[in-house]
Amino acid sequence: MPYYCNPLNVNYRYQIPKKINETEPGPAWREAADPSMIYFKGSYYIFASMTLGVWVSKDLAHWENRPLPEELPLYDYAPDVRVMGDYVYFCASRVLKNCDRYRTKDILNGPYEKIPGNFSFWDPNLFIDEDGRVYFYWGCSNDMPICGTELDPETMLPIGEKKNLIFGNPRERGYERVGEDNSVNAMSKESQPFIEGAWMDKHDGKYYLQYAFAGTEYNTYGDGVYVGDSPLGPFTPQKNNPYSYHPGGFMPGAGHGSTMEDAAGNLWHTATMRISLNHIFERRVGLWPAGYDKDGELYCNQRYGDWPGKITGDKKDPWEEPDWMLLSVGKRAGASSETEGHPASNAVCENVQNWWKPASDDSSPWLLLDLEKQYRVHGIQINFADDLLYLPCRDESKGITRFIEDRTYPTRWKLWGSKDGADWFVIEDKSAAETDFSHDFIVREEGVSLRYLKLTDMAVPYEQQPCISGIRVFGKGDGKKPEEPGFKAVRIGDLDMEVEILKEAGANRQDSRALGYEILWGHAPDKLYHSRTLYGEKVCIGALVKGEEYYVRVDAFNENGITHGSVRKLSI
Repeated sequence: MPYYCNPLNVNYRYQIPKKINETEPGPAWREAADPSMIYFKGSYYIFASMTLGVWVSKDLAHWENRPLPEELPLYDYAPDVRVMGDYVYFCASRVLKNCDRYRTKDILNGPYEKIPGNFSFWDPNLFIDEDGRVYFYWGCSNDMPICGTELDPETMLPIGEKKNLIFGNPRERGYERVGEDNSVNAMSKESQPFIEGAWMDKHDGKYYLQYAFAGTEYNTYGDGVYVGDSPLGPFTPQKNNPYSYHPGGFMPGAGHGSTMEDAAGNLWHTATMRISLNHIFERRVGLWPAGYDKDGELYCNQRYGDWPGKITGDKKDPWEEPDWMLLSVGKRAGASSETEGHPASNAVCENVQNWWKPASDDSSPWLLLDLEKQYRVHGIQINFADDLLYLPCRDESKGITRFIEDRTYPTRWKLWGSKDGADWFVIEDKSAAETDFSHDFIVREEGVSLRYLKLTDMAVPYEQQPCISGIRVFGKGDGKKPEEPGFKAVRIGDLDMEVEILKEAGANRQDSRALGYEILWGHAPDKLYHSRTLYGEKVCIGALVKGEEYYVRVDAFNENGITHGSVRKLSI
């Protein structure tokens, strides 16, 4: 059965900045963002910014980066793709000149027919209604709204007036605020959120206009949704907001995305995840199950949102819990060498912004992980990081501010396992691979019994020292699940709540301790659609809506499973 683990396992291309005027370029970074996902002629396609191509899959788990024709605007941001009849329509963002559209009946081989545009836009989205009428949405600004208009289906030019549809409202909608954990109140223009990345869907006669909020560099980058009775509104905020919100875990962020129904009728949401260290646009792409509840509310399940999920190929429960638990967080790690600020323990701290880096003179680096007891291991994700990688621009003729690396430099490694630390066997050998997967995910569905893992024979692009931000191991222990956690949740003002885990009798027993917690909240006891993973004891969540009531539950997890907590009304 196919399994995936966020971020999606695909080639994320390097972006090499250019020298602009007298400003020296910063470090290179990998990037993919703003994904538009469609199902077309039996395959799934994700078009993401700055990839020079399209990702193709038959099962939503295994993706291949395929090149697109150079005549398409591949250096423009936020590609938008929709199916209309026999054609796929493509466009991307450009604000300094008119944006053209392209259409094709064959995504990979073309040809692409150019349809001239007559105005510029940023973050486009095309929507075709059931009656054949065509609508267009765009906008990316911290002082302008998401706009919409109707298009002529033949010329793809506007035939109606432009309407302002969604304005930011961070003083009443806490999740729209900028800053880590939505911590900055909107007191000036600079602290206003970017409202961007529109995507429209229709369900049971209602129109769901999705939009991204806050800013792509924050852990709270997510998607909200407004609902209306017509394609151009008026729209009102859905009660369940934000719709897509993943502020915790190994790699946070779930903003500026798209929502698609697969061949079996399951709804999926793909969106942008954040690293934002080498550059604020250092980003990746994630995928999560979504759906509409009995009241027509759009939701997205991001509980344990960067753990492995399975693709059954048939209709599935979008709220099913993970098959495999995280085994590696906080476990003992050692290495052949370390550099200051980048110890081996960073590889198991569940934070993509920290990594292990070997010494510069370490010619054969290795990383060792001790799970502290033997487990049945089913999935391993190996995450490589870039540490201040400065590269010359190979082609100044392409792009305005950067060159996108169009060659593939392989990422190689060999992974060993052992039950006792003495006798070793190879789990996976990619020491001769020709692929470049910086977030490679290895599945052993039948399971492998081991306690120790060792990563060796590493080679990464541009002959840099390999850096590991996470060697993440998933499986299932045979011990006790954690006890139900005690917690205190208190509302602070209109937009924030503080959740604290309370240590109770027996909570520190080795056989039932929790490795972490999943905080769930929502506007009704049976609609706990929002979540945050916590590897600590206290967190402030700034995603509340002014005047809305909330209910909270805290689940505990360890290597052996998940224990559900009790639902409580949020106290004021």
